[in-house]
Amino acid sequence: SGHVVVMDGPEEHGGRNLGVRPMEMLLLGMGGCTEFDVLHILKKSRQDVRFCEVDMEAERAATEPKVYTRIHVHFRVGGKGLTEKAVERAVKLSAEKYCSASIMLGETAKITHDFELVDVDG
Repeated sequence: SGHVVVMDGPEEHGGRNLGVRPMEMLLLGMGGCTEFDVLHILKKSRQDVRFCEVDMEAERAATEPKVYTRIHVHFRVGGKGLTEKAVERAVKLSAEKYCSASIMLGETAKITHDFELVDVDG
């Protein structure tokens, strides 16, 4: 798409510590992919969603290749009158059907999800 992203590594590995690490970028990509899916699914379901935030925690293997072995994704979804059923459905559809990044990383990592609803007035 022609957009620029700054990636770098730690100084002890020849980097200058000026950007996101490549393995962190994988998680960021997965987080963005699944968040986009969840928002799209909720809007198609006519949910009055105002925001969606994704927090992720991950563990990597101790030895090379240091692949991700565990990833937990926490969604914080805000809107007016959101239903737990709709958000749960959107998270599940993203995880199991639509998010290519999640499905790919799920080949090496156990991925878990949870969410919280935030009711927004107005």
